Order: sequence, then structure tokens, then C-alpha cells
Amino acid sequence: MTTATLTEDQLLLRQQVLVKLLHTFGTTCTSKAIYACADEWIAKGHKITNGVVPYFRAYYEGQESSKVNYQKE
Repeated sequence: MTTATLTEDQLLLRQQVLVKLLHTFGTTCTSKAIYACADEWIAKGHKITNGVVPYFRAYYEGQESSKVNYQKE
């Protein structure tokens, strides 16, 4: 997703989602996973941030590659 294709409202919501996710998961999960979740949240058409933390926990937090100390072998 490129930010050039987003409306002002979507950009604001993306910013709010990123703040919430980075605050909650910024020390334990990768920025890549957090940004991917935020982009997916916007792409799915959500209009508010409510529910994004449980969504991240369900679809991103459990993946090994989302962990900060993940090492590919």
C-alpha cells in the first residue's frame, strides 16, 4: 500500500493505528509486522482504531517473524 493512494481520513486513521500498535507492541514485535497490520487494517476499510490490538494479536503477534529477536536460520 502506498500512502499516495490514501485519502486524508485514511492517512489520519493509519497514523492513529500505528501509534496504538507501536505503543503496545513496539518493543516486542518488528516494525515490519506493525506497519503491515496497519496497512491491512486500512485496506480492509476500517474507520476507527477499535479492535486493532486484538486483530494484531490474532494475526501478527504469534508469527515468529514478527518478533524483534527473530533470527532466520
